[in-house]
Amino acid sequence: MSGVEMGDVGAVSRSVGADGPRVTPAITAYLRAVYVLREEGSPVATQRIARELGVSGPSVTNMVKRLHALGLLRHARYHGVALTEAGERVALLATRRHRLLELYLVEALGYRWDEVHAEAERLAHDASEELAARIEAALGHPTFDPHGDPIPSREGIVAPVADRRLLDLEPGATATVCRVSDRNPAQLRYLGKLGFAPGVTVAVLDLLPFDGPVHVRVGSTQRVISRFLAAAVSVEGRGADRAAGDEGVARRHQDRGLG
Repeated sequence: MSGVEMGDVGAVSRSVGADGPRVTPAITAYLRAVYVLREEGSPVATQRIARELGVSGPSVTNMVKRLHALGLLRHARYHGVALTEAGERVALLATRRHRLLELYLVEALGYRWDEVHAEAERLAHDASEELAARIEAALGHPTFDPHGDPIPSREGIVAPVADRRLLDLEPGATATVCRVSDRNPAQLRYLGKLGFAPGVTVAVLDLLPFDGPVHVRVGSTQRVISRFLAAAVSVEGRGADRAAGDEGVARRHQDRGLG
């Protein structure tokens, strides 16, 4: 693992000794940011990391160099950064804790799905894998968080995720919402009020030209939304499969919480 060893709760140290540098919350945040940005597609440039974490470009450059030296990231000029095997493991465990906490906050404590990201971010840094495992068991071993994002298993297995957007469907197509972007809490809250949530059936009724809005049916209710919002909703099912060129996307959802 590139000269590093993995502890039980995701802390990493150099193999030269137990007193070597360990992964701090800041390092974990960087690795998880790379993982999440990679999920969205396109190369993970340092500028994207800076925007994601709200830090300066030079700060990102310095941290990327540090993570490269630790064997947690690879960085190629003009090609962005990529997680090494060791960095991937840290990011997976951090993402696992974060998304389990999000689901627990919704299911057990009654949080709304647009409230949980920041709260889970604060809690996840101090959560052990033992706590994550107990939460996982208490929730019935879920594989997706409230927004439809996959929860990595303790072994690092991640369920496949449909990448077809509602915006990509042709008029007349029907599909099932499988994921709603949680990048913007206010946007997430608004989409929830409109009825969008994993497991809900949607149909595209019309897509107006010249970047016009999208007319959709959400459950049994007709809505008009912007293309920007339609791009924040991922779908699956036969209608989505046809829009994707019959590539096929399928997965089971469980424990989808919506406050």
